[in-house]
Amino acid sequence: MRSDLGPVWWLVALSLIVWSGASAQDCSVQEFTCATGTCVLRNSVCDFTDDCGDGSDETDCSKFTRCDFEKDFCDFIPSSGAGWSRATDFPELKNGHTKRSTHFLTVRGKRHTADLQSPVFQPNQTCQMRFYYYVEAELGNLQVLLQTLPLGEITLVWADNTQQSQTGIWLRTELQFVTNHSFQVIIRGNVGSDSEILAIDDLSFSPGCQTMLHNGMSLVDCLPTQFSCNDGQCIENSKVCDFTPDCLHGEDEAHCPSRCDFEDGPCGWYELTQGDGFDWVWGSSPQVPPEYYGHPPPLDHTTNSTTGHFMFILKNSSSIHPRAALRSPWFQQSASGCTLSFWHYNSGISVGAADMYLRLKGVENNTIIWRSLYDQGPRWNHVIVQLGRITQPFQITLAKVSLGVFDGISALDDITFNNCSMPPAVEECPSNTHFHCVHTRACIENLQLCDLVDDCGDGSDEEGCSPDLQCNFEHGLCSWRQEQSGGDVFDWSLIQGSTPTFYTGPMKDHTLGTSYGHYLYIESSLPQEFKDTAVLLGPVMQPTPKRRTSPSKPWQPCVFRFHYHMYGVQVFSLAVYLRTTTTGRGYLLWARYGNQGNIWYQKTLYLNSARPFQILIEGTVGDDFHGDIAIDDLSFLHCAPFEGELPSANTTTPVVTTVAPTVLPHSCPQGQFVCEAHQECVPLSAVCDFRKDCSDGSDETNCVKELCNFEGQDSCGWQTADLDLVSPHAFLWSLDQGESIHEGEQYHRPVNDHTLGTAQGWYMYADSSNGGYRDTSDLQTPVISSTGPRCTLVFWYHMSGFTVGSLQVLLKFGNVTHEVWSQSGTQGNKWRRGEVLLGLAKNFQVVFRAQEGISYMGDVVIDDVHFQHCSPSVFSNTPCTSEEYRCSNGHCIPQDNLCDFINHCGDSSDEDPFICKGFSGCCSFEFDLCSWRQCSTDNFDWLIKAGRTSTTSTGPSSDHTLRYPSGHYLYLEASFPQAAGDVAQIVGPLFSHRSKLCKMRFYVHMSGEGIGTLSVFILSEGQSSLQMNLTGDQGNYWQLREVLLSSARDFQVMVEGKVGWNPKADICLDDITFSPGCLLASSAGIEDSTPSPPADPCPSGFLPCENGQCFSVGQSCDFRDDCGDGTDEKECGTSCSFEGGRCGWKSSLADHFDWSLGTGSFQRIRPPYDHTLQNEHGHFVYLEATPVGLRGDKAHIRSSMWKESSAVCKLSFWYYISHKATGTIRLLIKTENNLVEMWNKTGHQGNFWNHVEVPLRKLRNFEVIFEGVRTMDLSGGAALDDIEYIDCAPSDVPVSCPSVTDFVCLSGHCIESHLECDSKPDCADGSDEIYCDHIAILPGSCNFNMEPSQWEEGCQLSQDTSDDFDWTISHQSHTPGTGPLADHTQGGGGNFLYIHSAIQREGDVATVTTRASYPASIGLCHLRFWFYMHGSDRMGTLKVYTVGESGTPLLMWAVTGNHGPQWNYANIVLSNTSPFRVTFQGEVGGDMWTDIALDDISFTEECVAGGSVTPQPMTCAADKFQCLYSFQCISQSWRCDGELDCDDHSDEEDCGSLIPGTLPPQGRCPVGYFQCSNDICLPSILRCDDVPDCPQGEDEYNCPMLQCGPGELVCEDGPSCIPVHQRCDHSAVCKPFHPDESSCHECPPMFCLFHGMCQVERLGPVCICFDGWTGNRCHRKTPLTTPSPTLEDINFDAVYTGIGIGLVLLTAGVTVCILAALKKKGCLIKPRPLDYGVMDDPIFDWRAELPSLETSSAKPGLKSGGQDLSISVYPWKNEPENRTWNASNLSFSNPLCFDGWTGNRCHRKTPLTTPSPTLEDINFDAVYTGIGIGLVLLTAGVTVCILAALKKKGCLIKPRPLDYGVMDDPIFDWRAELPSLETSSAKPGLKSGGQDLSISVYPWKNEPENRTWNASNLSFSNPLYNCPADANGPDCTSSEA
Repeated sequence: MRSDLGPVWWLVALSLIVWSGASAQDCSVQEFTCATGTCVLRNSVCDFTDDCGDGSDETDCSKFTRCDFEKDFCDFIPSSGAGWSRATDFPELKNGHTKRSTHFLTVRGKRHTADLQSPVFQPNQTCQMRFYYYVEAELGNLQVLLQTLPLGEITLVWADNTQQSQTGIWLRTELQFVTNHSFQVIIRGNVGSDSEILAIDDLSFSPGCQTMLHNGMSLVDCLPTQFSCNDGQCIENSKVCDFTPDCLHGEDEAHCPSRCDFEDGPCGWYELTQGDGFDWVWGSSPQVPPEYYGHPPPLDHTTNSTTGHFMFILKNSSSIHPRAALRSPWFQQSASGCTLSFWHYNSGISVGAADMYLRLKGVENNTIIWRSLYDQGPRWNHVIVQLGRITQPFQITLAKVSLGVFDGISALDDITFNNCSMPPAVEECPSNTHFHCVHTRACIENLQLCDLVDDCGDGSDEEGCSPDLQCNFEHGLCSWRQEQSGGDVFDWSLIQGSTPTFYTGPMKDHTLGTSYGHYLYIESSLPQEFKDTAVLLGPVMQPTPKRRTSPSKPWQPCVFRFHYHMYGVQVFSLAVYLRTTTTGRGYLLWARYGNQGNIWYQKTLYLNSARPFQILIEGTVGDDFHGDIAIDDLSFLHCAPFEGELPSANTTTPVVTTVAPTVLPHSCPQGQFVCEAHQECVPLSAVCDFRKDCSDGSDETNCVKELCNFEGQDSCGWQTADLDLVSPHAFLWSLDQGESIHEGEQYHRPVNDHTLGTAQGWYMYADSSNGGYRDTSDLQTPVISSTGPRCTLVFWYHMSGFTVGSLQVLLKFGNVTHEVWSQSGTQGNKWRRGEVLLGLAKNFQVVFRAQEGISYMGDVVIDDVHFQHCSPSVFSNTPCTSEEYRCSNGHCIPQDNLCDFINHCGDSSDEDPFICKGFSGCCSFEFDLCSWRQCSTDNFDWLIKAGRTSTTSTGPSSDHTLRYPSGHYLYLEASFPQAAGDVAQIVGPLFSHRSKLCKMRFYVHMSGEGIGTLSVFILSEGQSSLQMNLTGDQGNYWQLREVLLSSARDFQVMVEGKVGWNPKADICLDDITFSPGCLLASSAGIEDSTPSPPADPCPSGFLPCENGQCFSVGQSCDFRDDCGDGTDEKECGTSCSFEGGRCGWKSSLADHFDWSLGTGSFQRIRPPYDHTLQNEHGHFVYLEATPVGLRGDKAHIRSSMWKESSAVCKLSFWYYISHKATGTIRLLIKTENNLVEMWNKTGHQGNFWNHVEVPLRKLRNFEVIFEGVRTMDLSGGAALDDIEYIDCAPSDVPVSCPSVTDFVCLSGHCIESHLECDSKPDCADGSDEIYCDHIAILPGSCNFNMEPSQWEEGCQLSQDTSDDFDWTISHQSHTPGTGPLADHTQGGGGNFLYIHSAIQREGDVATVTTRASYPASIGLCHLRFWFYMHGSDRMGTLKVYTVGESGTPLLMWAVTGNHGPQWNYANIVLSNTSPFRVTFQGEVGGDMWTDIALDDISFTEECVAGGSVTPQPMTCAADKFQCLYSFQCISQSWRCDGELDCDDHSDEEDCGSLIPGTLPPQGRCPVGYFQCSNDICLPSILRCDDVPDCPQGEDEYNCPMLQCGPGELVCEDGPSCIPVHQRCDHSAVCKPFHPDESSCHECPPMFCLFHGMCQVERLGPVCICFDGWTGNRCHRKTPLTTPSPTLEDINFDAVYTGIGIGLVLLTAGVTVCILAALKKKGCLIKPRPLDYGVMDDPIFDWRAELPSLETSSAKPGLKSGGQDLSISVYPWKNEPENRTWNASNLSFSNPLCFDGWTGNRCHRKTPLTTPSPTLEDINFDAVYTGIGIGLVLLTAGVTVCILAALKKKGCLIKPRPLDYGVMDDPIFDWRAELPSLETSSAKPGLKSGGQDLSISVYPWKNEPENRTWNASNLSFSNPLYNCPADANGPDCTSSEA
């Protein structure tokens, strides 16, 4: 497509033709000819004044001796002392002689004389001197003296005695010296007073003034072909203005500078056509005429001020065709990389176009190199023009045409020629990599040889080159040719100059750089279309040389070079291929996409082929005409042409001979890796584990490197897709450097790598130029066998560009992949750090997955990928140090790594909850907020989340704890409705001020620009203290932060998150831990704000019942009604129908949404009715739907802690999950250290309530938790009702204990074993404290009732010699007000162990330790003791440690604060992974009243045994049955006899659970099949499915009697039901026949038993049952139940059909009226009824067949224009919503026929494309509704006729229309609201006998079949409005229509 700009443009274009130049006028001998042709006096040349106006008279001044004193005194010598000095300004003189002159010479001050001596000149008759002076003096003056040499005679030549009249004006003088002697000139200044000023500036001596050398000889004159430098050096004229300064001071480049900011003048640029009233002039902003602009004049670009200078166009003529041409000085040549940069201002409504031309000396036509059309806005625009290699003198011209209507500003500033100088001459070049130019002696790279560019400057680099390997297209295509075999769509075009379309393609070729040169291009205009291709074929080349084998012979790779030009907004792609056959594209070598700018680029490709090959260049058209692509200067280097053609493609598969790999002889057993080192073997599990186990490291050779910076193109083992298996244009990872970036690409790919920070550094990037939107590319490691616990992946990534896609880090375990990190969208043009904690893992791969964005503007780049600390831990026999923790597996880890939610040990022993007992306040947020609480005074709450946050492109991919998407963390949602500045706060537990070395650690994730602030405060006594503050982007990874905590008073930690300005930047927290030094405060020390109890309260330790009785705390939540009115169990989460509330079931504070209490609803997602009352008024709890909910969100309701349950305890409940009320329900049981799932159900379970009974059995201290999980975003609705505990109250005489280790009291009750012999009777009869000798003798147990000198030996306890003081024993306290008055032992006459604080300092510590070591155990050993801590509120601290063999103490328990004047009981679980001793440590408080005492220390037997001490179980005789949960033996004959003989009912469990029958022998069928008795193999999916498939039904023998849900399969291994999601998941888990992996891709024969259709889905075969059948195989009939109707159940087509019938009735009624009227007038012609489709009595028998329709030859329809409109009266077929009313889609199938037949007589077969509908498909209620509406319409029609007749007779009384229920246009808008009905006081109905017949026009509610037509059952609920239960009208204000 060519753009037609019209005749005006051609006039502009013609006017821009550049003329050759203006002819110069003749000047006299005494005159100088300026460049513009004007004449000036020769004595004005080189006098520092631009007399020509273009600077040409000041250009060539090398033969003048001059000085402007800007830098120094030049060769002039000032006298010593207070002589001449250089100055910049005075109040009277603001600058030198010119404005650009800043320095001049001056003499001022007290009366004195100063001399300035010139150099020594030769005797001469023509020497002239010019200078400028300034005199402001009354007494002094200025003199010029001539001193002849060698005599030294001085003569006054000139003096100025006049007083200066105009302040600040410089005067000029000119003097001539005539002498026969050598001489010097002396300029003398005589100052008469302090106020006088003498100044001179800009001295110049004419060329006749020849200076003398030091030896008295004169300088040598240069030749005419040479240029004379100021230092006497002569250089060739060809070196002048060549962008390289050859003179010492650069005089050869002075009048043609490569940089010009126009501050000191025009730099040799001049107006070519001066004087035509339209000229380029030099000036500043104030000089721009005001009539030229509508905006303020432009500031100059250099200084951005009004004083700065630039070139601009001045118009002062009204000529119709003025021209302005700004021309540069002549430049000799330019290098290949030369570019011209300038800033252009072109603004104004009629500013016009501007063209820039390249003018070559001796060439007639100029070449346009840049063009600007029209107004570019009021701003400076940066332009870069590529000049390239120009081998002859040239000028640049900027031309502009006015056309008489110029109105605007056109200006130029800051011209710079970049990279234009040729390479310098050198003595020597690197031999193997560079070429030494023959004449210029410059060095160039070998790759620049024979590339059609004269890089040397003498052409020697292009000599001796083979023309067969080069083509510049100046004489055709050379050895290249167009593709002619149909492999492309069109051809490349040969052209000169610019391409035909503006703003695309080059303006000149690359070879010559002018419009005379030729190049190839693809024309993107019509007839080409998008993605059309043109292919150019190169010559066939020989196979490339192999790499060098010896250093003496350098390897010379075959190289292909070319230049390309891709300019235009619709440029698509250019690609280069290498092929070895005559067809196809071959292998992609290189491709470039999109607009690369108006520049020629060079590309070098290294070629490698073992066979003859050919290069293909393919250009692809973009999606519009601005997409021209050009190529030029194609050349090969070190390649050889091939004589012959390429072979054709071989379509046969060659025979491949596989060479057996060479295997080193070894003796390694199978399963071991053979090292390359001789006779070394390592386990395969040690290969690729980041540790070199082989001595030569060969086990890590083919693995990913630990650190990869990709330098040297090393991918370090990272693997990409196989290039042979992907498309050549696929989106792939590849290695590259920043130096390959072209203009514009730097905005979406980094110029510098991260490793070196240079363009030469390498990185890995996914090039978005290839592929398409959302394409992905994976970069992955080989399989990593194992990693260590601290293994962390650290990398740097760069994601810049407007449409950059995303980057993910995935962990791949076999075929299972999950995301652990991701980032999407542009992240700014900088490198960012990414970090992923990998931790312990085995046999996995790390994957970097890049996803492409919507366009090519955004590459994904990574660098410096580092696996840190990833080698697995090595077991060492060296014992752990005292600063290390010994893991259970023997590894040693730093003690700081304990209990931080990271498995450092590898066996999780460092994270065991018993080991972490001493760490308080820790939370991973996996289930709830732990001991943290939300603040009520903030703006919103922190949330717990799994996976990504709800805001896209923010937050982590997984939590920090589990590093898996299912892990949970705490986050602050920054998006709506939150606003910037809103805060969310959580507060931790209360810590004691006694905490020492207390440190809080947590992980934070704060990623994204504009993220808010995270602050950590200490709260104490109402005051807050900021401890840490994080603001802004912290990086897209979890980071560990630490905060030291201390306070003079008890304190809490508050974490506050504040929302930033970016709503897509969430703040996340995880894994908060506190060090063991953080001690919880004593609850006794907290002020009790509870109101005082009422009068006559229950005794201490008791609570009141509602009936006035009392119950103890221990009697609550024990399944017994101790109050008699249920008060003690009321709030425990007990049995509940939810009719009176939630019964104590509590929601979790950590959830995003809740279980809500509600009632039934047909319109909403919750169940339509409850289970208790079976109506919509009954209550239940259900998963609420919230507007911001996401799939995976969880809600919990939990009971209180139940103390104990019976052996037969069961939990019964009803649940509702349907296709509408969705979710997953899980039943969990939580004990102190465990969380067990007891039951779960997900997916559609039917539109009814389902019953579940779950046995709980004997449990102690447990909570019941119901967890609900969203299965769809925003959804919910799954419900629970009628929760009931069955037989859960423990019996008065227990028949069993919850644990086999329990102690059985003499009364038969059970207590936990660790309560035995703890000096506290727990059995009601005290029997647990009777026989305790076996406990008393255990080492460390002691009651201290002995002599003070014997307790250490007797108790086997030792004082610590390194502490501050010792424990001692006493029988009473020695300090009144603190300590016990007696010991704890019964009777009170014994001793106790205590620390006496009165004589100690605050903080002093006393330690006592058991002498004996206890064997290693975790969670088994219990320490019991009694402690006394009473006194002042400055009480100290008591701690208990276990100390392992290495001396590392583990805190097990700590207490601080005042605990009242009584002995307190402590029962502590002791744990250590190594044999340990127990230490008691007491710390003195803040005063003398802080004694701490101990008594009655005892250990359980498990401490000594090192394991569970289990009593011998009871055994029964062989003929007896042992009850499972009680201590009973019964006769075997009583087993399964239908009577409950065991107290725990276990004798009647699992009875009849198997269907009788013997399985036939198996073994002849493959896995996944079942063998029948006749040896037929059936797919095992048919096993145990309630359908006999074998001949004898033996596939159902011995099957468990389980009722599995829809889609679930029976699993015999368990037995259990296989959930739907576990079917066909490539993991066979159900033995022995594996039905879960059977028939996953096929339907077994007879699978659906003719009662449905089988369809293979992702999870295997599924039966789509016909109506009336259900079950997995459609083998059960559907029960005759009527589900609650919903909106989805309505068959609107049937409603439409009913309305249609009503319309027919209306038509019939109107027709009767018309016929009656016509008949009365006698003009009626009797029609044929069937022509109008009239039915016989359709109202009463609308289902009847119409035999007249069958027998009539006419079609039943309404004839219109010869076309029949067939309207069937059999409304059985559903129609699509976008129906068209024609004969085809208004015919309905007859549902009364059998399947496969239709028609009134069932005489036609149903088409196979659409299954025949059945009778069940019809919604007759909707049909009846439609007919009812039709009856109203009929009545209305008849009424109108009657009223018309009555009105005619004059007897009509006008009625109210609403009394007759008439609707406004009900046919076309039958759902519309009827506002008239709302405003009328009368009900819309037909009045008859005072009763209203209310007929609603909202037919949404199904009615029972035995309806009666009255107002009640003709009202329908409205599903289109969310109305309350008692209102369903259009405005929800009335229950009637």
